Amino acid sequence: MNLLHAIERHLATSGISARRFGIEVAGDPRLVTDMRRGRELRALMQAKVRAAIARGTH
Repeated sequence: MNLLHAIERHLATSGISARRFGIEVAGDPRLVTDMRRGRELRALMQAKVRAAIARGTH
């Protein structure tokens, strides 16, 4: 599954804002906004994001 799609689905189901998600996962409030604009994440950050989604960070 596309990582951005997974993030968007997580945001919709958890009610967390994109800004809060970015801060909690990466310390970066612009993480999701930048991804929506085409930012590509390195493998380590992708793994952190997927792990956060799996454990239900919100």
